[in-house]
Amino acid sequence: MRKLKLQMQISVDGYVAGPNGEMDWMSWGWGDDIKAYVKDLHERVDTIVMGRKLAEGFIPHWAAAVQTPEGNDEFSQKMVNTPKVVFSKTLTESTWDNTIVATGDLVNEIKKLKAAGGGDIVTYGGAGFASALIKAGLVDDYHLFVNPAAIGNGMPIFKMLDGKLSLKLVKAHPFEVGIVALNYMQA
Repeated sequence: MRKLKLQMQISVDGYVAGPNGEMDWMSWGWGDDIKAYVKDLHERVDTIVMGRKLAEGFIPHWAAAVQTPEGNDEFSQKMVNTPKVVFSKTLTESTWDNTIVATGDLVNEIKKLKAAGGGDIVTYGGAGFASALIKAGLVDDYHLFVNPAAIGNGMPIFKMLDGKLSLKLVKAHPFEVGIVALNYMQA
C-alpha cells in the first residue's frame, strides 16, 4: 500500500502559519543539505494531494518557476509534472495542468488513492487540510520542518485530534539554515 507523507513547515511553538496565514517566520535560503533531504523525500512520490486553498498558490507558483532560468530545475519540474489531486467542496473541475479535483469524502478518496498502485503520495497542507488528514489517521509519514521561530499564535495542525496521537521518531536532521526536520511515523 502507498504511504501518505506530510511535509510541513512548522514553528517551534507548533504553528504552520500565522493567524492570517502569514509565512514570514519561515527560514529560506535553503542549502544543499536540506535540498538533498527534500529530493530524497520525494524520490518515491508520484502523487501530490492538497486542499483548494493551498493549490491556488502552490500550482501557479511552480508553473511560473519552471518558466524562469533560475527556477527550471529538476525539483521544480517534478512539482509541475507530478499528478495532483486537489480536494475541494467548491471546485468542480481543474483549470491546472496535471491536476484533478476530488469532491468526494476525504477519507474515502485518500483510502482509494493509498490502495491504488504506484509510488507514495505527499501533501503539504494547508492547515485545515492537514488537520483533517491527521484527525482521520491517514498520514503515515510525518516530515515536520521545525523553523527556528516561535510566533505565539497561528494555525496549528494537531488541534482537531480527539485524543493522543502516538508517533515514533524515525530520524531528526538539523540543517545549516537552522531548520530541523523531524521524521515521525505513526506508532
